[in-house]
Amino acid sequence: MEKLQISYQDKTDFLDEARKKWIEDLLLLAKKEIGKENAQELSMNFVDSEESQKINRDYRDKDRPTDVISFAIGDGDDGLDLAEFIDEPDFVEDLGDLFFCIDVIKRHSVEYGTGFDREFGYTVVHGYLHLNGYDHIEPDEAKEMFGIQGKVLEDYGLPLYKDQLDEGRGK
Repeated sequence: MEKLQISYQDKTDFLDEARKKWIEDLLLLAKKEIGKENAQELSMNFVDSEESQKINRDYRDKDRPTDVISFAIGDGDDGLDLAEFIDEPDFVEDLGDLFFCIDVIKRHSVEYGTGFDREFGYTVVHGYLHLNGYDHIEPDEAKEMFGIQGKVLEDYGLPLYKDQLDEGRGK
């Protein structure tokens, strides 16, 4: 299994070394689950509700803060075929950027009854999967994506209990 390089920018004082290790371990498990063996890099940005709302409004036309916003490098149609480079020893796939709003994640953990660690883990894996091309617009896509999320979280020790089943959270 190759490396996962994560750069962090935290405007909220949420992160510490233990939390970074937690994130990296969780994402390495997700990376393995989706069969990615090449090196990858991404950035994780932690912003307040105001900045999350601004990003969501400006880029998604939704005027409210949200838990995670993903900007995948692969979303553009630049005609580049990564398969040509994937086996190169120095190739590192740049996935893109994630923006997290801890206040929204905390609120969701209460609303959904999941607890903070489970909700934060859900959001981290969710964003990572989006950066890797997964989506949940169509029912079959949603089933696949939520199935991967649920398996990764359970394998990591963040299972969802039967009384917490909610749309997307229990899949």
